[in-house]
Amino acid sequence: MPNENRKRGKKHKKTQEHNQPSRDTNEAPQNAEHHNRPSWIVPAQELEEPHPEAPFGYVDPDIKAYFRTVDDQIRTWQQERPYEEDQAADLDPNEAKRIFLVAALSEMSEKEKQLATDPDCSVVLERMAHSMDDFVRRVFLDSLSGSYEALIKHRFASHVCQTLFTVAADTVSRETKGIYPSVPDSKDKGELRTLTRLILDICEELAPVFTSLVMDPFASHVLRALLLLLSPTKSAASHKAQSNMRSKKSSAWKARQGTMKSVFADNKSYDRIDSTRSVPNEFREAATRFVRVLKSELSDNEVRALAANKVASPLLQLILEVEADHGESSLPGSLMDHVLVGIITLCHRKPDEQLEASDYLVTLLRDPTSSHLLETMVSRCPDPAFTILWATYFQGKLARLAIHPVANFVVAKATERLNPTQLKGALEELESSWNKIIVSARTGVLRAMIDRACTLRAHEKDICQAVCNAFQLFQPKDRSHLVSCVLVLKPFQEYLATGLTKCSSEDTQQSSKKGNVDDSKEPKIQGALILQSLLRLNEPPCTMVTESIKSLSTEDLISLSQNPISSRVIDVLFDSETVPFKVKRALVMSLIGHYHTLVDDRIGSRVGDRCWAFADPYLREKIARSLIAHEQFLAASYFGKFFARNINLYLLQRRPDEWRELQSQSKSSSGSTTSPPAPSATAPKPNSDDAEVSRPSKISKKRRGRPEDEIDAVFNANLGAMTKRIAVSATGSSDKLVVQKPDQGLQDVLGAIRAAPSDDGGRGKRQRKS
Repeated sequence: MPNENRKRGKKHKKTQEHNQPSRDTNEAPQNAEHHNRPSWIVPAQELEEPHPEAPFGYVDPDIKAYFRTVDDQIRTWQQERPYEEDQAADLDPNEAKRIFLVAALSEMSEKEKQLATDPDCSVVLERMAHSMDDFVRRVFLDSLSGSYEALIKHRFASHVCQTLFTVAADTVSRETKGIYPSVPDSKDKGELRTLTRLILDICEELAPVFTSLVMDPFASHVLRALLLLLSPTKSAASHKAQSNMRSKKSSAWKARQGTMKSVFADNKSYDRIDSTRSVPNEFREAATRFVRVLKSELSDNEVRALAANKVASPLLQLILEVEADHGESSLPGSLMDHVLVGIITLCHRKPDEQLEASDYLVTLLRDPTSSHLLETMVSRCPDPAFTILWATYFQGKLARLAIHPVANFVVAKATERLNPTQLKGALEELESSWNKIIVSARTGVLRAMIDRACTLRAHEKDICQAVCNAFQLFQPKDRSHLVSCVLVLKPFQEYLATGLTKCSSEDTQQSSKKGNVDDSKEPKIQGALILQSLLRLNEPPCTMVTESIKSLSTEDLISLSQNPISSRVIDVLFDSETVPFKVKRALVMSLIGHYHTLVDDRIGSRVGDRCWAFADPYLREKIARSLIAHEQFLAASYFGKFFARNINLYLLQRRPDEWRELQSQSKSSSGSTTSPPAPSATAPKPNSDDAEVSRPSKISKKRRGRPEDEIDAVFNANLGAMTKRIAVSATGSSDKLVVQKPDQGLQDVLGAIRAAPSDDGGRGKRQRKS
């Protein structure tokens, strides 16, 4: 054997090399067998399992790049200001947007599921959903049929489904009224289901797995949107139910994506469910079916376990709202009966039996997650059940619950259903605890009791006495500091000790510019809400607040009106029907001579407009004449110039009778509007004497004989529009019309320009002179 062919090593390696071809020969029949099969047959072991993040496959990179440009363009359109119609434009302003959206929808065809599960493209679909018309929404929802269970459990596709269910509310409302879009001609044959039918089919698809989806961290949010679509009642579509639509993390992420609305100028998109829209009766049955599925498949303990779960508890709240709206919560064995540990059943069977407190409901009172559910049950349970609930879990324990960081919210919600006897007992029980409530800043119970007393029109004097005791205003002379103490939420003695009475608004503004604002000296939202509730009481109790406002110095009153929190108290003072008219008038008159200082502020200018809207014509004239000396100051003020424009000082100084008549008309026609309405555009027909001003001036025969050029046409159009524009207003009780004549000097200039020779003629004359 030649040396170059010899190999070192042991002989058994040669045996391995010799056996290698046999393994290839064994694979050859398998490959041959694979090639002999049809191409569409693939062995089971060769199928790759779909990735959980992309159950329908991955999106092509080129398509992702295209939809990234689509997202940028739609984001630009959504963030721009509303379109201002151009009278000279002949094209539809939405035509380019429609063409762009149709191209994107065509590219999206047959790739909806892949795009919905993609982390980048799912946001684009959410943004496009707000601009889809009714037909496109039907096509898009139909393309996802059969896969909604997987989609709503997906991290990204669940948000797409949630957005689709939210925007579908308008389409369903139109279909209920019999308004359907025109279906374009297509080669594809088949019947496209209406959106109402699609939603009902989705409910049938999700009903068998509804119990398992309740605990899913992604699907639970979609089910909330679906339930709100099926049952848009006032309680279910409340602000609290809307706030539970997304988690805090999801809401913060969506806020970073910018505004999501329709890009078309003639269309509006609403993220909130309107409780007044109409829905078909089948939706009510579908929502009830979900409630019955949950009630039949879960035991009592399993339903109670959902209350403490952070994922399922918000959905359970909405389900209890739907059950109460449909009248099934008052039946024994309902979901609310399960959560209330059989209180509703006890009301039907043994209403007189004394109930022992359950440790489960006591735990719900103090748990940050499940306390929201207990608030829903307290507000929606039947009246007999609430009576037992209040006597067992609240009565006798209010002193501790009212200052608890979590339970005080449940007590405040329960206070909204108290009758006069229960309210009287609660006030007596908390008589010695009001000071602790203010010190701990748990003012929700106090405000709820004020609102309940206002609703019942009972025990209003007792609630006012409770407020005075809470802030240690025991003497009648101390009650003049009520507004100041309540705004900062400090008892009277502590208020005096901190020296807040000596803190001027200038010091507060200087410290705020330096960033050294003391929180103890700033008005609190809770205090402003208490004052607003007190102002809605009847006249004898509410005068306690108005007298305190009246005792404030002008500087303190202006400082209160220029604060974004405390200025709301002044708004409620003007809006409240129980505050006497003379109190409102006295407040407006107390600011005369200081309105220029008041309106030189972003918030103060708004309060100044409220005072101006309330004032009668006589009082308006007094305010306006007090500002004549400060006209230059208002003109130089960034905020005051708008107030000066509203009161029209120029017209008052030159034509006071016309100004008074204008104010009388604006006050009688607009009532409490902020600004007087503009003069009517249609004026009476002037008589022959006044109409002479609109006649064209005499033109020389030479000018009339010369043909009109382009410059003449421009000036004739402008001058004709100027001479036709007249300002007509009534003066006093006469019907004489005031006609605004064009400036005579301007007419002379324009006439000289018309009389000037044309360009060619001028050049010819200059050439002859040379």
